[in-house]
Amino acid sequence: MKFIASSSALLSHLQAISRVINSKNTLPILDCFLLKIEGKKLTATASDTETTLVTNFDLIDSEGDGSFAIPSKTLLDSLRELSEQPLTIDIDENSLEVTIYYQNGKYKFIAQNGDEFPKMKELKDTSSNLEIPASVLLNGINSTLFASADDELRPVMNGVVLDISPENVTFVASDSHKLVRLTNTSVHGDQKAMLIIPKKPANLLRVILPKETGQVIVSFDDSNIVFRLSSYTIFCRLVEGRFPNYNVVIPQNNPYKVLVDRVSFLNTLKRVAIFANQASSLVKMIISNNHIELTTQDIDFSTSAEETISCQYEGERITIGFKAQFIIDIVSNLNTQEIVLELADPSRAGLFLPLQNEENQDLLMLLMPMLLND
Repeated sequence: MKFIASSSALLSHLQAISRVINSKNTLPILDCFLLKIEGKKLTATASDTETTLVTNFDLIDSEGDGSFAIPSKTLLDSLRELSEQPLTIDIDENSLEVTIYYQNGKYKFIAQNGDEFPKMKELKDTSSNLEIPASVLLNGINSTLFASADDELRPVMNGVVLDISPENVTFVASDSHKLVRLTNTSVHGDQKAMLIIPKKPANLLRVILPKETGQVIVSFDDSNIVFRLSSYTIFCRLVEGRFPNYNVVIPQNNPYKVLVDRVSFLNTLKRVAIFANQASSLVKMIISNNHIELTTQDIDFSTSAEETISCQYEGERITIGFKAQFIIDIVSNLNTQEIVLELADPSRAGLFLPLQNEENQDLLMLLMPMLLND
């Protein structure tokens, strides 16, 4: 077998799928890329058995069809050192010796038999499909993924929920302290389904989707999901279990509404958070008469900070506390000029909303408060 490919195109596609490969694998062949040649098309696959990422692109020329597995680190490290040029890759089908010819030299190493690479599972005949614009899927993952948990005892919290209904599609993530819900009414499913996408494939989608402009075909059954893009296919196992009813925890009647500039609020939070107690990371907010006073202190090290910013609020004085990093995460991920903070009392969750939602979507972020001693 022999084929000729652009060095930069080959490197770009292989780097994208290499993020699937674990640093330590139970099967040695999972340290490899599976490369398959069919006509003038090359299909490259990387897998950790739970998640499989496949990409394909056109070759300049090829002779013979077949598949083989090449050590990913060896191939990537060698390609990174080459400038853009056509590469001729020759594979001896008997010895599996691979020779890469480039402008001024050549590389040689041994491949493995492609038949040993784990096969990607097929979805059940009862699987369902959903067509979703790449931009909608990317926005849903970007808006929610940061709020997902790393909880070994509650794996259902360790991913992004895709809640599909005939009326809309909702993305949700929560770690029990913060919760993000993004509903898009421009996408409709044929039936109701709630899928939990693990963090790893969700992060892979974040990398690949910015290059996509068309529709993503999402196929799923009760245990697996497949995302089909123009040049990539991601196959992964869904997180097993039932996600809690997220709508129940969202407070409905919030009489106190605060309008504040997001950038000013975020920069102030970052400044005062430096002086917060390292154990509790508490930021106290005192809201009254069109201003917010933010205070932090660490008695153990005799440090404190206090800063006041203006806002739009007319009502009784409210004092509430939040964990510094959590509220910074929330405000950082609200992509809007002004945000609305809705509160009821210091013991109930605060809602963080954009002043104006983008077309066809409704974004809500929730953060549980911290107990104040005073």
